[in-house]
Amino acid sequence: MSALVAIVGRPNVGKSTLFNRLVGYKKAIVDDQPGVTRDRNYAAVNLSGRSVTLVDTGGFEPDGVEGLAARIREQTVAALEEADLTVFLADGRQGLSPHDRDLADLLRRWGRPFILAVNKIDGPEMETALSEFYELGLEPILPLSAAHGYGLRDFLALIDEMLPPGPDEEAPEGLVRVAVIGRPNVGKSSLINRLVGQERALVADAPGTTRDPVDIEIDHDGRRYRFVDTAGIRRKGRVSYKLEKYAVMRALRSLERSDVALLLIDASEGITDQDAHVAGYALDRGRGLILIFNKWDLIRNKRAELKSIEGRLELKMKFLTFAPNLTASALTGLRVERVFGLVNQVFDQYSIRVSTGQVNRVLEKAVEAHTPPYVGRSRLKFYYGTQASTRPPTFVLFVNRPDKVHFSYQRYLANTFRAAFGLDKTPVRVLLRPRNKSKT
Repeated sequence: MSALVAIVGRPNVGKSTLFNRLVGYKKAIVDDQPGVTRDRNYAAVNLSGRSVTLVDTGGFEPDGVEGLAARIREQTVAALEEADLTVFLADGRQGLSPHDRDLADLLRRWGRPFILAVNKIDGPEMETALSEFYELGLEPILPLSAAHGYGLRDFLALIDEMLPPGPDEEAPEGLVRVAVIGRPNVGKSSLINRLVGQERALVADAPGTTRDPVDIEIDHDGRRYRFVDTAGIRRKGRVSYKLEKYAVMRALRSLERSDVALLLIDASEGITDQDAHVAGYALDRGRGLILIFNKWDLIRNKRAELKSIEGRLELKMKFLTFAPNLTASALTGLRVERVFGLVNQVFDQYSIRVSTGQVNRVLEKAVEAHTPPYVGRSRLKFYYGTQASTRPPTFVLFVNRPDKVHFSYQRYLANTFRAAFGLDKTPVRVLLRPRNKSKT
């Protein structure tokens, strides 16, 4: 499970700019207008070789007691509660402010690791601006320019030094790790109770009952499973009341230590934008995915609803054509037993290992069947390929101009590998790399 690093600070100090620089692209909205970031923004990143979940928060205003300011303050406190390390970002140009003092007091009371980074320090000549921040009595203090990268190397080195040691993320041999995810009150805990055959997870009609991920290990037909019941995920703008205030972060971290995710969808409500949003979280992390349309016992015209589901899957989840789906009822037990079979099929494909010889034979036939296009005066040339990793199956192909391969041809190759190796129920990744020329 990756460490969680939260970026906090008063409005307009450059939190989203720093977030984007660490992520490597413009994921968070950046604007000179204070308060643009209103809710937590998340990204899985690699910092100094460490897998980290980075959290961008809205501008902290300690006196916010109502409306948007109160909600942003609650989001910031939620991030502090869950973070392994907090980056307190201040503005070196505007100098020390009363809000900085209030946030420093909060961090001091929290008693958890943090770094004070003074932003907008674009070079050594501006480091004198750090002097007044020593009044806060906090250490360490680092100069930083999120916009231009000054001080970034020291900043990353300190993060690596201060993060707690990472846990062993490898699952025991033969264990299948399954995260049960979905919006609040879709029946996640009820499904787990039905699967394990006893009341192990708390069930209630009120959304948000499950706050902490609950690990439950069971044996079934000679195979061992670890189920993780996560707090319901809502779109970030709708995480408002205290019982759910850090449900998203915990659910994301549960996804990161799973192999297969069961996405529960309330069949009586149909597929929503939030469901597609949650599915995107699992896909971004390369997890196997099964869609379970729960509460099927409440559907009257089942034939019409099945047809409707097919249409909505095509409309809202076209990117998940590989994910199997199942209609079920955790309440009555309808088709719940089939979940184990689907999990096994997905996991076995998810973990498959293919020899380099097999990869290259398929690649050669694929290129012959659909010749790569010309780029300028020369044609794209694929030299060879190999499977770089499993979970999910990831193939690396070496080509003369990887930057010129159209996404449609890359998708064609991925689909060819799917068909050749029987990978119809798992995500598949195809990465393109230039061939290293041997030295003469």
